[in-house]
Amino acid sequence: MGRSFVGAVLITFLVLLQHPIACVATKRKKELDGPNARIADYFDVVAGTSTGGLITTMLTAPNKDNRPLYAAKDINNFYMEHGPKIFPQNSRNNFMKKMLNLFGGPKYDGKYLRSLVRSELGNLKMKQTLTHTLIPTFDIKRLQPIIFTTTDARASESKNARLSDVSLGTSAAPTYFPVHYFETKDGQGKIRTFDLIDGGVAANNPTLLAITHISREIMTRRLKYEDMKTVDCKKMLVLSLGAGTGKNKEKYNAATASKWGLLSWMYNHGATPLLDIFTDAITDIVDIHVSTMFQSLHNQKSYLRIQNDSMIGEAASVDISTIENMQTLVQTGKDLLKKPVSRVNLETGRVEAVRGEGTNEEALTRFAKLLSEERKFRRLGMA
Repeated sequence: MGRSFVGAVLITFLVLLQHPIACVATKRKKELDGPNARIADYFDVVAGTSTGGLITTMLTAPNKDNRPLYAAKDINNFYMEHGPKIFPQNSRNNFMKKMLNLFGGPKYDGKYLRSLVRSELGNLKMKQTLTHTLIPTFDIKRLQPIIFTTTDARASESKNARLSDVSLGTSAAPTYFPVHYFETKDGQGKIRTFDLIDGGVAANNPTLLAITHISREIMTRRLKYEDMKTVDCKKMLVLSLGAGTGKNKEKYNAATASKWGLLSWMYNHGATPLLDIFTDAITDIVDIHVSTMFQSLHNQKSYLRIQNDSMIGEAASVDISTIENMQTLVQTGKDLLKKPVSRVNLETGRVEAVRGEGTNEEALTRFAKLLSEERKFRRLGMA
């Protein structure tokens, strides 16, 4: 085998930035390999957190013809149609609902989302995905991350959960949706319980999890790459798509935060400082770690991180699902394609535009060609 390809999708909950980006990569593959090209055909591992977990299942779960349920180009329409019902704005703007959310109960009951996900995914299970899939969640009873993978599901029936349950677990954002509970049974009928919330509290950026998963599978020989006995960044392509943040807005500072008590750290003028800090810290430390790995081996072009750090207003919100705002998000994603490739400066920790590597769209086109070539190479190797 030539390269190992890791697709890591990062999402918070609703932000749609990755959809135009994923569509560009898929469009280029279709130009190279025909109209039936799908993301699941090209990546060894696809990882997603929260809504990224739901999208991951949509892109890798099989339909009746054993092809992916959704093409990347269809994801936008899915959210345009269902987003306003997942996040009904009357719940968001209702004063009594806000008070109940503050003192008891999540902002949304999640009934529509549960019905939708179960209808789309039915009884499909983790072991049935069309490529290796990784979806992080967090179990509040055990106080530990639970990582669902196709490999583990094939090895252990207790981890072979329904894709609908895994998707609802990873997207059960605290204060927004109820904790998702479900059970599985092992081969002897022993029950295992799960009390899950949004995987973003542990792995808001699942890129490193995807890489270490590949490493583990290679070392245990469950994924057989003839020329790889250990993980080798020189033989990997990693595409990491962000959901966008407002961190460059610099909305907090020492002068004001020094006066905050517990309540202000938790909730301050409509913002959630502690949550913002933890989320960005978890996300950025992964990007810094992975960037260091690839840059130290002078293989930085094989790790492409596409993220917008300057979201403002309603576009930076988790749950404003009006058609106008979602159209804004889609346009933001399209604009992001035209921006130059950016990378972490290991000296400052800041993400900076890189000279001489073109735009994100051009980098995705290069990735698509490499993916197509590798797929053809593997097919020849199996012939």
